[in-house]
Amino acid sequence: MASAGGKIQIVASPYLSDDDIAAIKKGYAERNRIIENAILRQISDERMDYFSMQRLNLLACLIADGIMDIRIAYTESKSGIGMYHEKMGLIEDSAGNIVAFSGSMNESATAMAINYETIDVFRSWGSENEVERVKLKESAFIAIWNNCEPNITVLEFPKVTQALIEKYRQSAPNYQVDIEQFPLGFSHKSQDPISKAISIGARIPDDISLHEYQKEAIASWVGENYHGIFDMATGTGKTYTGLGAVSKLSEDLNDRLAVIIVCPYQHLVEQWVEDIVRFNMHPIIGYSSSSQKDWKNRLAKAVRDQKLRKDKSFFCFICTNATFTNAFVQEQISKINTPILLVVDEAHNFGAASYSRLLDDRFTYRLALSATLERHRDEEGTALLYSFFGKKCIEYTLERAIAEDKLTPYKYHPVVIHLNEDELMAYEQVSYEMSKCLIKDKNGKYKLNKHGEILALRRARIVAGAVEKLNALREQIIPFIHDNNILVYCGATNVIDPNSDNSSYDEGDIRQIEAVTRILGNECRMCVAQFTSKENMETRASIKEQFKRGDRLQAIVAIKCLDEGVNIPGIRTAFILASTTNPKEYIQRRGRVLRKAPNKPYAVIYDFVTLPRPLDAVSSLTIEQAQRDLTLIKNELSRIKEFGRLSQNPMAANDLIWAIQDVYHITGDIDEIEEGNYNYGSD
Repeated sequence: MASAGGKIQIVASPYLSDDDIAAIKKGYAERNRIIENAILRQISDERMDYFSMQRLNLLACLIADGIMDIRIAYTESKSGIGMYHEKMGLIEDSAGNIVAFSGSMNESATAMAINYETIDVFRSWGSENEVERVKLKESAFIAIWNNCEPNITVLEFPKVTQALIEKYRQSAPNYQVDIEQFPLGFSHKSQDPISKAISIGARIPDDISLHEYQKEAIASWVGENYHGIFDMATGTGKTYTGLGAVSKLSEDLNDRLAVIIVCPYQHLVEQWVEDIVRFNMHPIIGYSSSSQKDWKNRLAKAVRDQKLRKDKSFFCFICTNATFTNAFVQEQISKINTPILLVVDEAHNFGAASYSRLLDDRFTYRLALSATLERHRDEEGTALLYSFFGKKCIEYTLERAIAEDKLTPYKYHPVVIHLNEDELMAYEQVSYEMSKCLIKDKNGKYKLNKHGEILALRRARIVAGAVEKLNALREQIIPFIHDNNILVYCGATNVIDPNSDNSSYDEGDIRQIEAVTRILGNECRMCVAQFTSKENMETRASIKEQFKRGDRLQAIVAIKCLDEGVNIPGIRTAFILASTTNPKEYIQRRGRVLRKAPNKPYAVIYDFVTLPRPLDAVSSLTIEQAQRDLTLIKNELSRIKEFGRLSQNPMAANDLIWAIQDVYHITGDIDEIEEGNYNYGSD
C-alpha cells in the first residue's frame, strides 16, 4: 500500500494516430516529440464523473508524491513503430513474496461477465515451475523498465508527468480510502466517526440524506474541477445541494479551505445560517445589523489564524451582496492564503457590473446557485456568469420538480383587469417618450439609454398600480374570507386613492400594500399581517410561525418576499397583484408558492393580468392604436402562457390567450411579436 511506503512502476504504451506514425517515419529526431504530443492530447478537458475524477486525482497525487512512476514504451522494428501491448505485472510485499501475472483480460464489465478471456498467475512461494516463471517475469520487467529489452524502447516524459499533476491533482490524497466502496464520495463520512468527530470543516450530517439528483449535481461539479452552476427550481433543495458541495470539497482538501457564501439579503443570510450550522460549520455572519457585532474582527482573526494554526485552516464567512462589495471584506479575502470557495446564492445578481468586477482568480473554486441564472435582457451579464462559474452541473426545472413530487401541483386563474382612461393615457405617453430613448448596442440591437430605463420603470409602476386591481381583489377574496394560508402579493408601487378629489399622480397616492391591507383587514374583517422590509427579523419570524400554525393569522400581505427567497411553504392560495415582465421574477414567485407543506395537495394562484382596455373595445381601434397596445399585451401573454402550461387547468390560460390573440390578430409565437422589444419595465 502507498500509505505503508509502497511503490508502483508502470510501463504503458501511447496511442499513436496514423498521422503520428506518418510523421515519425519522416525523421527519427522528431519521434520523441511526436509521441509526447500524442500523450498530451489525451489529457482530456471533457467533463468527467466523480469516479473518474477521484481516480485521476489519486493518480496525480501518487505521481507527485514519488510513489508512482510511469514510463512510455513502444516497439520498433524495420517495419516501423508499434504498440507495446504485453499485459504483465508483478506484486511484491514487504517480505519479498511476489505474485506475477500475465494475460489479456481487461478489468471491465464486458471482460468479466461476457468475453472469454484468461489470466495466468504465478507465486514465488509455489511450485518449482511457478518460482521459475516468477523469476522470468521479474527479469523481463527489469529489462523493459531499464530500456534493455531488444526491439522495445522505453522513455521518460517529464512534461507528460507534470501535465498529469497540474490537470488532475485537486486535493490531498487519502491513500487509506477505497473509493469503490463509497458511491459518489458521500457514504464514507458516516462510516468514519473518528474522522468526522475531529473534522474542522464542513460535513454532511447523518440525519440528512441527499437525493440522487443532488448527489449527481455535486459529482458533476467535482468533475468540472469544482466549478459550476446549480440551476434548480425553488424548493428543490438548492441550499442543501450547495452545502453538500461545500462538504465534499472540504473533505477533499482535508479542511484547508476558506468558504465565502454570498446572499442578496439579510434574511436569506439568516436562512442559510440555520442550515450551515447543521453542516459542522460555525459561520462568521457579515452584514450591517448582524447579531455578531464583531464580525469584522472575527473575519480578520480567521484569516490570520489560517496562516498560523493547522486547526484553524477552515472557516466559513457568509454575507450579503452589499457586504461582499465592502472594501474591508475585499481586503480580507485578498489576504487569504488557502484555497477559497465562492458560493453565490441567487447568482443572477452577480451579472451586474457592480458585482462582476469582483469575480476574479482569487476564488479557486466556484459555485453559483440560481433558479433562473439567465439575466433578463442582459446577454452580456449572463455570458459573464457562465464564463466565471462554468457549466450547469444540474438543471432541475420546475416542471420536473412537480412531476417528481418535490413541489406541489397548482391551479392557475388569470384575473383580467384593465387600465382606466388616465392610466392608459399615462402609459401611452411614457411609451412614446421611451421610443425616443432607443440606442444601438455593439451587436446592432436596440436598447434603452439610461433615461429610457427610468421611463420603463415608471411605465411598469403604472401597470403594477392599476386601480382596478383593488376592485378585482375585493371580488376574488370573498370566497376565502374564512380561510387561512393566503398570500396577497403587492408591487412596490403607489395607487391613486379612489376617494381623493385630486387627479394628480403625485398627490393623494397610497401604497398598494396599504390599500390591500385595508380591504382585507377593515372591509373583510380578516386577520392579516404585512410582510415587508419594515419588519425586523424577529417580527418576520413570528409572522411566519403564526402563518404556519394557521390558528389565527389568515393572510400575509407582502412586497418582494417572493423575489427574495423567503421560505413560507404553507401558502395555499396566492393573489399576485404585482405584474412583472421579467421571467426570472415571475418564475421565482410561482416556485415559492409551490413549496411542499402538510395538508397541501395543491396550490391556487390568482394572477392579476393587466390589459390596456377591454377586449370588446379593441375592434374599434385604429391599427396604430392597436400596435401601441402590443408591448403590454406581449408581456402579459408570455406570463399567462408560462403559468398556464404547467398548471392542472391549462385551458383557463389557453382560453384567455386565444381570446387576446384573436382580437389583436396575433398569429404565430408570442415571442415573435416585434413591438415592445424595448420594454425593460419591472415592478
